[in-house]
Amino acid sequence: MAAQDDEVPLNAIRAFVTVAREGSVTRAASSLGTTQSSVSRYLSVLRDYLGADLIARRGRRSDLTEFGRLFANAVSEPLETVGFTAKRMRRRTAAGTNRIVVRTSLSTFASSLLIPNLQAFSAEAGGVIVDVISSLSLPSSSDDFDILITRDLSVIEPADSWEIYNEELVCVGPPNLVAGRELSIVRSIPILNITSRPDILPTWLRAMNLSSNDIRAGARYDHNYLALPAVMTGKCLLVAPEIIVSDLVRGGALQIIPGSRAPSGMQYRAFAVDRSEHPEIARSFCRWVARLCKRATLAQAT
Repeated sequence: MAAQDDEVPLNAIRAFVTVAREGSVTRAASSLGTTQSSVSRYLSVLRDYLGADLIARRGRRSDLTEFGRLFANAVSEPLETVGFTAKRMRRRTAAGTNRIVVRTSLSTFASSLLIPNLQAFSAEAGGVIVDVISSLSLPSSSDDFDILITRDLSVIEPADSWEIYNEELVCVGPPNLVAGRELSIVRSIPILNITSRPDILPTWLRAMNLSSNDIRAGARYDHNYLALPAVMTGKCLLVAPEIIVSDLVRGGALQIIPGSRAPSGMQYRAFAVDRSEHPEIARSFCRWVARLCKRATLAQAT
């Protein structure tokens, strides 16, 4: 018999919720993979603990009393949530070598900064293999990834997060075209249009106190990584996040037009999802990415 100050009989509550859902002790026992007598014992324990009848037997049916209905309504959903969360967050022993999957909606950031530096993280983390996938779709808890790096998406599951970069925009061009020129060059040289980031050019124009009528519209490209070769070799300009062009600027392939730097208001974030099979490695990776972006930002300022 359960005393008033005994621990809550969670197994008995689970059995009761199953009876309430199935409508009979027999079906509940089958659902739980146990015997009818075990379910009946659980119901007896819960009745003693709560001090009230929850089930009224009517032939083969097990109808809920009014108290039973109130209790079932109160505990059924939280119990299901606990079960779902525990299954989703269960740690499984990974076979073979440590391996994490990084998912990102920032393909140019990944190709220009993240991927070229992955070997450094792998060496730092003892040879961890890092898979990188790119997707613009909203992730779900059933998708296979350990880390999400994004500017405009979010995760709908438990995760630790890091702010890794506050986006700054700059206007760049090939040095032989923009060397010694001022911001007024944008009125005469075409600026490429990136269709995957339609927000960039209007945001930058507002910051520069310009309108679309003040510039020459250039060719359209789906992504910045497609536009970068065009701006390096052509007679055109590109407004892009500074972090993705910083290496090209330092290497002399591109030059920033003086006075063209402006914040976009967008923030890059890294999420390490709780269900990762390697949660410590995932969090370590996010901290590493934050340091990588900080170094890139400091290099931009020098």
